[in-house]
Amino acid sequence: MTRVVISQPMYFPWPGFFEQMMLADVYIWLDDAQFSKGSFTNRIQVNINGQRKWMSIPLEGKGTLTSIAELRPAGNAWIASHREMLRQSLSRLSARTAALEIFDMATGEASLLNCLIQSAALPASYIGISPARVLRSSEMGVTGSSWQRVLDLVKAVGGTEYITGHGAAAYMDHEAFEREGVGVEYMEYSKTPWGSGESFVSPYVTILDLIAAEGKGAADRLLPRTVGWRQFLEARS
Repeated sequence: MTRVVISQPMYFPWPGFFEQMMLADVYIWLDDAQFSKGSFTNRIQVNINGQRKWMSIPLEGKGTLTSIAELRPAGNAWIASHREMLRQSLSRLSARTAALEIFDMATGEASLLNCLIQSAALPASYIGISPARVLRSSEMGVTGSSWQRVLDLVKAVGGTEYITGHGAAAYMDHEAFEREGVGVEYMEYSKTPWGSGESFVSPYVTILDLIAAEGKGAADRLLPRTVGWRQFLEARS
């Protein structure tokens, strides 16, 4: 079995993103997808004084009609602003230095695309869950759109199982995947919180919070599980 995960790049994603990454034999960054305003491509939440606040990268032209690979930040003042937000957010956590070092390395990338990719790749490496094989869709020569392109990308790497997030249910042709010998599994995110009392944290904030709290042991809080597409759709009906 070769399990494939395909995802658009996202800015220091939430822990559930990394539960999905843990299951991948092959991980494909969908870096040539069109940017969607309001997505998590350029923003994530942080915990400050027990409240979730957005940390968003301002984009040139607000990213309108632009592929993720072509996004450009509107200046670089956001880097210092975000670092200060994180410093405040993580100030009481024991491994905060490691989390801030990861932030500095990712935001030091020359392009925004590489920054976004590294904002997931560096945390994954730090906690020891990096996929064995990582590709970018823009370099694979697989064209098309919607579920057909996803299927073709999976087939291009010899995938026999495609693991996806919940949003795919709106457009996937699951039977078409099965006819091509590819099973489809949906994530069952654990949404496991960490900390207690004043340090209790929602699972929906950035992975940097979990790393700052748990250090290299952060992976122990990630509990990856999936459910077959038929069972998933039945549960939603």
